[in-house]
Amino acid sequence: MSSSKAFAPLPPPEKPLASVSHPELSATQLELYKAVETHFSAESFKLPGTSEQESSLSEKEKFWLSHECILRYLRAVKWVNAEQAIQRLEATLKWRREFGLNSKEILFGFDYWGRPGFYMIPRLVKISSLFGCSSAVSTSWSPGVETLDLLINFADKAKNPSLGQAREILHILQTHYPERLGLALILNVPWILNAFFKLISPFIDPLTRTKMKFNPTVVGSGPDTAETFFVKEQVMKESWGGDIDFEYKHDEYWPKLVKMAEERHESWFNRWKELGGKIGIKEVDYKTPAV
Repeated sequence: MSSSKAFAPLPPPEKPLASVSHPELSATQLELYKAVETHFSAESFKLPGTSEQESSLSEKEKFWLSHECILRYLRAVKWVNAEQAIQRLEATLKWRREFGLNSKEILFGFDYWGRPGFYMIPRLVKISSLFGCSSAVSTSWSPGVETLDLLINFADKAKNPSLGQAREILHILQTHYPERLGLALILNVPWILNAFFKLISPFIDPLTRTKMKFNPTVVGSGPDTAETFFVKEQVMKESWGGDIDFEYKHDEYWPKLVKMAEERHESWFNRWKELGGKIGIKEVDYKTPAV
C-alpha cells in the first residue's frame, strides 16, 4: 500500500484503542490532595517570588490547576507530603510564565492509548521552550488521556538532538511535566548518548526509565501486539515505519495546529467556567461536552 502525503496534524481520535487508568485514592492520598487544592484555592494565596501585581493566579492558571494536574504532581513526589507537591507546582507556574507561548512542536498522530506523538526535531524546535505553555500540546489530550509520546531519531546528526539537548529535555519533563511522559521512543542512539543514558540512569525516576524504549518496533496492529505502539495510519513513514509521508511546511502545518488547539481550548475553557471556573475541576468533566 502506498503512503499518503501529509502537511497537517492529525485530529485526536474520538476513542483510543486502549485506555490507561490509575487506582482509586486512599484516605491518606485524598487528604494530601485536599491540602494542595485548598492551598491554591485560598483567597489569600500569592505566588511566591513574584511581585505584588503578579502574585495572584490568572483564570488560565486556575484552569491549568485541574484535579488531574494536582494528582500528577502528588504522584511525582511519591505522595510524601503536600508541601513538596505545592513547591513543585509553584515552580512550574513561574516557569510557564517565563517561557510563554513560543514553542513549535511537531505533534503528529496518536498511539493505541490516544497519546499524541511529539516528534523531537531540533532544527524546527527551540529546546528551551520545547514544551512551553503552548495550548497545542495541552489540547492534544482527549478526555482521560494525560500523557504524550516523545519520538526521537538520532540517525541524522545534523538534524537531531545533541547530548545537551537530550539532558535538557529530560530535565523539563521531570521537573515541569511530571507524569506527562507516556513513552520515549528513541531510534539510532549514538554510542556517546547511550553511554550518557547509562551514566545518568541511576538519577532518572525508575518509572521514567521503564518508559524509555531504544530502537523499538513502533508499528503494530493494536495494543494486543506486544511492544508496539502505533497503527501505521497514525505515524510518520520516514524512519518510523508508518503510512504517512509527512513533510513539514510551516505555512501549512502551523496555522492548522494552532486553529485546532485554539478551538479545543476555547471549548474546554468555556465548559470549565460553566462548571464553576475554579481550581480542582476534573479535566474529564470539562473535556466531555454537556448533554
